Amino acid sequence: MAAGLVDYRMPSLGSDMDAGTLVEWLVRPGDRVRRGDIVAVIETQKGAIEIEVFEAGEIAEILVGPGEKVPVGTPLARLRTTISAEGAVAATAAAPAPPAPSAPAPSPKLVAPRHEGGRILASPAARDLARSLGVDLATIAGSGPGGAIVRADILEHRAAPREKKAVGLDLAAMRVAIAAAMARSKREIPHYYLQHQIDVARSEEWLAQTNAERPPADRLLFAVLALKAVALALRRFPQFNGYWRDGTFEPSSAIHVGTAIAIRGGGLAAPALHDVDQLALDELMTRLRDLVQRMRAGRIRGSEMTDATITVSSLGERGVEALFGVIYPPQVALVGFGTIVRRPWLVENAIQARPVVTITLAADHRVSDGHAGALFLAEIGKLVREPEKL
Repeated sequence: MAAGLVDYRMPSLGSDMDAGTLVEWLVRPGDRVRRGDIVAVIETQKGAIEIEVFEAGEIAEILVGPGEKVPVGTPLARLRTTISAEGAVAATAAAPAPPAPSAPAPSPKLVAPRHEGGRILASPAARDLARSLGVDLATIAGSGPGGAIVRADILEHRAAPREKKAVGLDLAAMRVAIAAAMARSKREIPHYYLQHQIDVARSEEWLAQTNAERPPADRLLFAVLALKAVALALRRFPQFNGYWRDGTFEPSSAIHVGTAIAIRGGGLAAPALHDVDQLALDELMTRLRDLVQRMRAGRIRGSEMTDATITVSSLGERGVEALFGVIYPPQVALVGFGTIVRRPWLVENAIQARPVVTITLAADHRVSDGHAGALFLAEIGKLVREPEKL
């Protein structure tokens, strides 16, 4: 059967990205791939990002080599999208089942380095880096296809003995990217801001009871209540979930919540947690921990950097009582959570000291107004106070 060839191009990982540097390939010509497979690592101002393929087929040709910087849209490789029946059977036998269409690609798992013919599997870029740093490949667990060691594994291994650094992230370049995106946002988006305070005593009590018999690694944080509450509220208020493009609002049927993560050294990113409204709290907590760890290790995926339909930010752990964020274009809203503080609060005609959190909204006036924003914040507050229903 004749094969159809399609170009696999340098993706755009944000409205402020115009070029990227190919760091390493995780595939080679002849390899079969499925939709969602991670095939390469590229370097942008936001750091080293793993990128997926969105067509199933076979890698026919590599067009851009490691170290080359090319504009967004440049063909990086060619993919043969039609393979023979025998090849299809072989691919089915060798590859795991694809994820459901609405689910994010599975997280890469570290496995013991795989040996092939007495040789440890590792990408050429990983071998060169290990050689230059004097690192023994046999001491490193790989996260690439089949347990192969990739460049990011070497960097993370080197960071492990000391305090973890933002591996693969150029923080100075990240600040430039953040400044450009925020300047554009304030210049182009007519922001309006609202805030809403709620008593979270019931939420704290529920968390304490839920976590009482759990080990620390399995405990839930208030952050997951906040994320899930925002996601469920968006079902009722879809005008805050989506993108402003080409002069019109494009609502999103999926709810992918960008989660602001501080990078050690001063950087900031907001990769997406996918389909948050559909996740149980325990699964959401697991995915949040994984996302934070990978973001700080410079092991984030392209889809996680581009898919967010709204952003949630919190500086509660820094003691900030309220934050008024800047919307990340092309999104149209950002929800902020402050720290939980004890405040005088009227409870059944008596003043009590109660735990109170401030929820804020920055929204795009081209898409919504203050009335809708107030209702949206009230719905988030109601859901946060009913954790057993999340």
